[in-house]
Amino acid sequence: SAIFNFQSLLTVILLLICTCAYIRSLAPSLLDKNKTGLLGIFWKCARIGNSFFFSFKILKISPFSSIIY
Repeated sequence: SAIFNFQSLLTVILLLICTCAYIRSLAPSLLDKNKTGLLGIFWKCARIGNSFFFSFKILKISPFSSIIY
């Protein structure tokens, strides 16, 4: 079960964040209309995913990326 295994729990959370960000990129109105309540979790995951991907793009473009990678 993913609840009792920390690595599996992190994998499930990361998958949720990436999936929500992908769905928001395809159909933004689907997640944007549910910003509060229980379904607001998916909107928050999409926002986290978008900022994560943006920072990854900046890191990849950076001239110091050859040092990091």
